[in-house]
Amino acid sequence: MSLTGSCLCGSVRYQIQGLDSPITHCHCKTCRKAHAAAFTTTARVMRDRFQWTAGVHHVRSFQSSPGKFRHFCSLCGSHLIAERPAQPHLILRVPTLDDDPGVKPVMHIWTSHDVPWLETNTQASHPEWPPAN
Repeated sequence: MSLTGSCLCGSVRYQIQGLDSPITHCHCKTCRKAHAAAFTTTARVMRDRFQWTAGVHHVRSFQSSPGKFRHFCSLCGSHLIAERPAQPHLILRVPTLDDDPGVKPVMHIWTSHDVPWLETNTQASHPEWPPAN
């Protein structure tokens, strides 16, 4: 199944031929900082099943830990993939997909790095902005 994805501004686009691992929520400190979020949602994609389709000249990289590179749009800052060049797969940032991958996340990893304010069992839920108080 072919899926497309892009950065926030739409300048960088990619295509994958499906996910090659379950979807996981990663809570590690570097993901938290890189995405300015309590965790990030990832899945593996084999290198030969990933292709940049537009804006590759806007992609910049940052070595966030020894041997791990994060690739992001230099215009809007969206992180799209990460990689360890010696591994056969890329780490896709699933929220950058434009298409529904058709599967749900199956686990949380690096929860030992959770921030003390993270609450996963909140009661309130709103489809958009909460009602005015």
